[in-house]
Amino acid sequence: MSLLPPMGTAPVPTSPPSPPMGASPSPTSPPSPTLGPPSPAFLILPPNTPENVTPPAPAADVSPPPAAAVTSPPGPSRNTTLLALGVGIGIGGAIVLVCVGIFVIWYRRRKRKRLGVDAFDCASSQPQGSKGDPFQGSHNSHGLPSLGISPNAHPKTGGAFIKTSFTYEELALATDNFSGTNLLGQGGFGYVHKGVLSDGKVVAIKQLKVGSSQGEREFQAEVETISRVNHKHLVSLFGHCISGIQRLLVYEYVSNRTLESHLHGKGRPPVSWATRMKIALGSAKGLAYLHEDCQPKIIHRDIKSSNILLDENFEAKVADFGLARLYSETDTHVSTRVMGTFGYLAPEYALTGKLTYKSDVFSFGVVLLELITGRRPIDRSQNYLDDNIIDWARPLLTQALEDNNFDSVADPKLQKDYNSIEMTRMVTCASVCVRHLARRRPRMSQIILALKGNLPLEELKEGIQHGHSGVYDSYGSSDYDASYDTAHYKEDLIKFRKMALQSMEHNTIEYSGPTSDFGRQQSGSSSEVLSNTQHRPQ
Repeated sequence: MSLLPPMGTAPVPTSPPSPPMGASPSPTSPPSPTLGPPSPAFLILPPNTPENVTPPAPAADVSPPPAAAVTSPPGPSRNTTLLALGVGIGIGGAIVLVCVGIFVIWYRRRKRKRLGVDAFDCASSQPQGSKGDPFQGSHNSHGLPSLGISPNAHPKTGGAFIKTSFTYEELALATDNFSGTNLLGQGGFGYVHKGVLSDGKVVAIKQLKVGSSQGEREFQAEVETISRVNHKHLVSLFGHCISGIQRLLVYEYVSNRTLESHLHGKGRPPVSWATRMKIALGSAKGLAYLHEDCQPKIIHRDIKSSNILLDENFEAKVADFGLARLYSETDTHVSTRVMGTFGYLAPEYALTGKLTYKSDVFSFGVVLLELITGRRPIDRSQNYLDDNIIDWARPLLTQALEDNNFDSVADPKLQKDYNSIEMTRMVTCASVCVRHLARRRPRMSQIILALKGNLPLEELKEGIQHGHSGVYDSYGSSDYDASYDTAHYKEDLIKFRKMALQSMEHNTIEYSGPTSDFGRQQSGSSSEVLSNTQHRPQ
């Protein structure tokens, strides 16, 4: 019976465990993670006593804490997981973008290096005030087309931004008030003077004729075009001046005159073959940059030997963008007034006004013929049938390529001192560039590869059969009129020549104007920078 009191007190030991279980909710909030393990311990102890059926009730009390423990902590942990996941995705995406960017840059540089075109990025945005046509715009107080040129526009030169807007007084001071002793050249566009800016930089300052709407258009074209480009084989524009009706352009000074003066100038030492190859490659790179690396593409429209300037190392720089046009990839051609230099004009452009980059390729082919033969595009010292360099060279080029002997076409000043392999390349390039059909002319990047020996010449000569140089062919159609054949072209060329020779000075005269019964009326136009028929000692 004495055992009964302990039995009565037996519930007392069972009651103490229950308070911690009832109190368990309060401690669970701080050590919620640690309460998970103890709960199994309480579940293991009760099985030792059969009377302990009551503990299962606390077990119901125990179950909520784990639920609270499971639901409350995962909130922050889930957020942490999502945050970590987001950060990981962001970092991974950034790494992927960086890798893609590096690959694109590497690929573009590799492609340009393969083509030999050491080019910088060409601005893709169109200048303010020109929507599609850089020559259109409102008129200013002087009755001339307004330029829409922002005074804050900064053309790039040598990768650095420089001053672009000059005052008339600054340029007058730089040229000693446009003194005749600083005159470098003159023509239908105006005058070019040598000048020294206040910082000591030597420049060439082109002053356009006052009050000429044509000069105004060419001024706008040069600023809008050349300020887009930056290439070692293109002349750099340092700035411009708009003062009342005065329009001036400030260029880098190129000290060694023009290719024309070295090839055709009286008393000039002969240009070596290695130098001719260097000039051909350099000018081809500059032109390829305009055609293939700029967006929108740029058609120069006046490629000729007098627009290829040479520095003291005979590095070529393509100059004079006064006639240049922007050309979208979606355009099949640009219809425009015929402007350029007789002897260099592509037939489809001269006769229809339809302009493509292949028109520049034709003109470049004429320049190559000048480098090869030393002749002018139009040589009035020759008889009437041979005064045109293309007509004269056509049969000779064909025979030279077949015989692998170029003495009959090589410039006599070379005295047969040339590399025959390089001569083969240049003759082939010239032949395909001046093909009658524009679609059969190559791209300038192909010309670069061929001149460097990195493109099989057979790919360029494709379509040149025995007895055909590809200069003129008789495949029955042309790009612009299926009924227009070689005979018609030659007839029109004779008429064009008669019109042109009436007012030619030293064989370099430019034409523009509406079409006549033959093709066009003629008028002077700007097209020379630092070179023309008149030069003064420097």
